Amino acid sequence: MSTLNVDKVDPSTGTALELGTSGDTINIPSGVTIANAGTATGFGITQTSFLPSAQPIFYNGDANVSQRGDSTGITNANSGYYGPDRYKFNEDGTMAAVLSISQETLTSGNAWDDGFEKALKYDVTTADASPNADSYARITQRFEKGDLALFKKGTSNAETYTLAFWVKATKTGTQIVELMDQVNTRHCCASYTISVTNTWEHKVLNFAADTSGALGAGTGLGMEVNFVLEAGTNYTSGTLATAWASQTAANIAVGQVNNFDSTSNNFHITGIQLEVGTYTSSDLPPFRHESYGENLRRCQRYYQTVGGVAGTANSSTTGYWAGNYIVNMRATPTGTLSNTSMMINNGTNNITGSGCTLNFYNSDEAGFFIGIDGFNTMGGNQAIVFRYPDAHYLELTAEL
Repeated sequence: MSTLNVDKVDPSTGTALELGTSGDTINIPSGVTIANAGTATGFGITQTSFLPSAQPIFYNGDANVSQRGDSTGITNANSGYYGPDRYKFNEDGTMAAVLSISQETLTSGNAWDDGFEKALKYDVTTADASPNADSYARITQRFEKGDLALFKKGTSNAETYTLAFWVKATKTGTQIVELMDQVNTRHCCASYTISVTNTWEHKVLNFAADTSGALGAGTGLGMEVNFVLEAGTNYTSGTLATAWASQTAANIAVGQVNNFDSTSNNFHITGIQLEVGTYTSSDLPPFRHESYGENLRRCQRYYQTVGGVAGTANSSTTGYWAGNYIVNMRATPTGTLSNTSMMINNGTNNITGSGCTLNFYNSDEAGFFIGIDGFNTMGGNQAIVFRYPDAHYLELTAEL
């Protein structure tokens, strides 16, 4: 075999350069990187499909960030955010199951071998063997309209979607994922199969382009991805919506197994990526691992805690604080106190309130000015500070 060492190869005439002839195999050694200047076309690399350094579309796909921590006792009417950031437990109807939701640390298995150290885990602690007809439970991630501009949804140039992920479930059989357009109430679903119980499997799902229903721009809710976990007959009695259509409940989860039918059941997921274009397991772009700091900052746009902030007491009962958020939030957040017995320090003593209440004044997505009532012995005109991180802090939420 001959070796040619050159820095650049140009065509002898014209602008076309031919490598080999029909039937030849051109081998590219392992470890070689093919870089695209941003305009190369014709060999499967385009600006929309080759984005190795761009931030991922899916948030916290490796489940590394978990600001809220683990939760237990999650059941009917408890829709909300638990465990790893940006994953909402979403439940409609009258679910009987009780769940623990946590960030799992991986130490072995196929997902671990593929570079993933954390996962989202659902553990069934009370079973729901026969779901009510109106029960519909899923893991949801919601996206801003602007997050999805690359898909050009609702235009004649709309792009297809590829969703890939690592999943491990006790329950074998058919599982459903729904893409839900919240602007135009349209959806498209795909099924996948858990082949082996309690074993990490990699899935790649393709969804069609949608030339109807533009999402628009901005920071409002555009679309959500729903990983179905349990569904009653109101959601399984139709025909699975494998093409984009106006959402029909009966067509969402046809064939879905019940992941909650036994206390032996668990459901784990990680390595989730949403890509522009149609891919298979053989040509899927690599998962874009972010640093923990980058991942955390993206998640803090939707949820963060603030404490250790200096403020002023202008009376014995009320304190005032002003400050900037760690990162700008998606919108003006709602705030809650970590507990109603907030503890502050005036430089001399710790002072614990009782029945503390929070008031927001002139706050926006960049910063806050708040008042907290419920203290008795502060004294006026003195500096005070949250006793942070001793479970006394402000929780800020701007989730979709």
